[in-house]
Amino acid sequence: MTKGELIEIIAQRDGFNLKKAESVVNTIFETMSDALINDTRVEIRGFGSFEVRQYDAYQGRNPKTGEEVPVRSKRAPFFKTGKELRERVNRNIKSPP
Repeated sequence: MTKGELIEIIAQRDGFNLKKAESVVNTIFETMSDALINDTRVEIRGFGSFEVRQYDAYQGRNPKTGEEVPVRSKRAPFFKTGKELRERVNRNIKSPP
């Protein structure tokens, strides 16, 4: 699903025009992004949680040449699914015989 498809679904389901639905989606994403930028964890019960994790610098390797290259430390967003979403996704999986 793309952001555009999400906007269309919200507009249809809730009777919003496309501009209003786009504004709602953008506001949600911007607010979540701002929270993560400020090291605030975002939790949506039943769906999952987002947080920023710190990764230390390390020596990597260029896969083409094999040459060692330094990789700087970085921060990256991390998503952990909530129990309810995980169960819904796995609901139709059949156990092996």
